Amino acid sequence: MNNLSQIDVTVVGGGLAGMAAAFHLAKGGMRVLCIEAETEGRAAVGESLDWSAPELLADLGLPMNRLLNEGMATYKKHVILRLRSGAAEHYEPGEWLAKPPFNVELRTLHVDRAKLDAALRETVNAAGVTWLRDKVIRVNRLGRTVTSVVTQGGVEISSRWFVDAAGSATSLFPRLFDLPVYEFGPRKVAMWDYFPAPEPLEGTTINADCEGPFYMSWVWQIPIHPETISVGYIAAGETVGEKRKQGMSLQDIFREQLVNIAELSQLAQTSNANPPHTTSFRCRAYGKTNGPNWLVIGESAAMVDPMTSNGVTAALRHAEEASRIIVRNHDRSKLPWLPRSLYSRRVLYVANFFNSGIEKVVYDWPIRKKIGALKAGDVYTIPAWSINNIYSRIRPTGIISTFLFGMFLATLRFAMNLFYWYCSRTRRAAPACATS
Repeated sequence: MNNLSQIDVTVVGGGLAGMAAAFHLAKGGMRVLCIEAETEGRAAVGESLDWSAPELLADLGLPMNRLLNEGMATYKKHVILRLRSGAAEHYEPGEWLAKPPFNVELRTLHVDRAKLDAALRETVNAAGVTWLRDKVIRVNRLGRTVTSVVTQGGVEISSRWFVDAAGSATSLFPRLFDLPVYEFGPRKVAMWDYFPAPEPLEGTTINADCEGPFYMSWVWQIPIHPETISVGYIAAGETVGEKRKQGMSLQDIFREQLVNIAELSQLAQTSNANPPHTTSFRCRAYGKTNGPNWLVIGESAAMVDPMTSNGVTAALRHAEEASRIIVRNHDRSKLPWLPRSLYSRRVLYVANFFNSGIEKVVYDWPIRKKIGALKAGDVYTIPAWSINNIYSRIRPTGIISTFLFGMFLATLRFAMNLFYWYCSRTRRAAPACATS
């Protein structure tokens, strides 16, 4: 399909969410154009998946067995939270979840994002999606209807439907339409690199610096291959900024974190001469991420903290749900208000729950100072895993299911906020940039 005038849907962004949406739309009989400025060499976080992600990947033609057999993934059977003191807690789903009526697959995956994205791109190409390697620099609209997008190369593209999957740094339609935004926590910095795995692992390890009244920083260990481990550091932007003012390079900051962890200290001596991969982000979610002929998905709609392991699941869910709305209403002049509005509410409900929970219970100090970091991990992990399980089983789409699901999340958030208030009312917080 070389004639761009025959496009039904324009997907802006070719990351995980954009590719998943393009695949679902093409399989639904739509003629799809995916516009992506970068197609190679893009480093991506999101290597440790939650327990809902494998089923969503299977729907894209990437079942768990294929990902494992072709070296794109390793098993993730548990999560280990390890403190600087040496205390640790193992989190893994209970065996009862594998039994009826839940029937949850108790294994999930760590993935090599470069290989996963390449495999998904092949699947998308096979579905007949057209690609344009360019960057959208302008969006034309009439009221709240998008009429066309214009690329840096001077190409103007019109279609009946549009999907914004441009990513959190761009959030094209939310900024264009000045959508309400909900932000959580300070801006953070993530830096990471890849090393030979010291030993075979089947779980994600989180090394947390959180024993005290400080905003938490942490180092991840994710085995993306039996012989390769992803190691990354996340901290508040102020913390990294202070270290930079002291003359430390990004490489210096990264090595300092590895040296402080016994089993990673050896890696600090073998780290690459080049700086680690680095990105900055602030967790947020947009409201009203829909219009008469457009929907927003993935990190354009909601940036979820990496510690939640929910970013990949969110991207794939958004893509599937948004695509289904467009396919079901392809013969209409505009998308019906109700299904697109319910979609936006679910995106906001889930993102706000995960971001608010991880900030209040884990990153910030009052709750974990009151009950201990390991118990705080329990307080967050149990409802978080349960929510993903519930969502996967009930698949809320209608008014009643979306309303009840939203009320359930609101109740959990209220209880969490009340507990946070109780734990913090007699204490004073240290600034985000403080370190232990």
